[in-house]
Amino acid sequence: MSEDQNPSGDGQGQTRAQHIRSAESGNKNPYQNPDGGVTTTGHVWDDDLADSTNQPPRWWMLSLAASALFCVVYFIYYPSIPLFSTFTKGIGGWTSIKEMEAGEGEVDAVRGKYETKLKDMTPAAILADSELTEYVTRSGKVLFGDNCAACHGQNGAGTRDKEGLFAPVLNDDAWLFGGTIGDIYTTIQGGRQGMMPAHKDILSAAEIDTLADAIAKSQPNSTPLFAGKGCTACHGEDGKGIQAMGSANLTDKIWRFDESIEGVKRTIAFGVNSGDPQARVAVMPSFKAAGKLSDAEIKKLAVYVYKFGGGQLDAPVAPVTTAAPVPEQKVQP
Repeated sequence: MSEDQNPSGDGQGQTRAQHIRSAESGNKNPYQNPDGGVTTTGHVWDDDLADSTNQPPRWWMLSLAASALFCVVYFIYYPSIPLFSTFTKGIGGWTSIKEMEAGEGEVDAVRGKYETKLKDMTPAAILADSELTEYVTRSGKVLFGDNCAACHGQNGAGTRDKEGLFAPVLNDDAWLFGGTIGDIYTTIQGGRQGMMPAHKDILSAAEIDTLADAIAKSQPNSTPLFAGKGCTACHGEDGKGIQAMGSANLTDKIWRFDESIEGVKRTIAFGVNSGDPQARVAVMPSFKAAGKLSDAEIKKLAVYVYKFGGGQLDAPVAPVTTAAPVPEQKVQP
């Protein structure tokens, strides 16, 4: 049975004409069945669609009333209504600033015993304290993300740009200036700026090609030019670099910039921080001089970077030995 035949849905088969006649006979709503069927608004679409006037369910009306009551209570208890130059304060006295300060107080209470303890400790002493190391590692992660990750990448994996490695990898075992906890602390505190002079006016193009080929193969000593042109003065006779100078190890296949032949040629020709417009630039700022980090925060960062896994152990301290007592000699009379 179609809706045109039974628009009220009563199953009696009344047509629209019958409903209209019912309305003309005194029924105010032409879409209400004479036998008490569904009441509609009287609006009709597409000839046979009408809106019913049923009341919402009781649960829905109760929920609506509860929601309205909640809004009234909320507006009274909390700061809610903006005025011209102020706002309603609410009777509860709550503000987001107070909540933040209370949260900071709770955090400071937990951190206080650790922060007080590490102020007078060296980074090496912090590493020797397992509980303090755990705390410093967790707080150092935030400091690293805020101050170091932009250059060194998350987890110290390094970052690259079109010219090669932009900042060194910190989670391997290759360190230009040393990877002991003391070295790392010194690097963060004072910054680093290595220097390699440009050789474009010292070496011929053929000599640069020969040296670049040997270095790209991680065999710098395979050509006599390495020693003959003075490269050993900075990189050592074995080509493994000198950490006191920050010179690179040329034998370990770990590259500070670009490992391609052309990249190596550029480094040899134009140098690093040499002042030449085409020189490699490698500068780490001093976080102490910049005033960005406190000494305690620098210690945290040093421990955090060391715990990446690439940190080097300090040289073992030679044991202290005492001379054996000399037996007393008796003089014969």
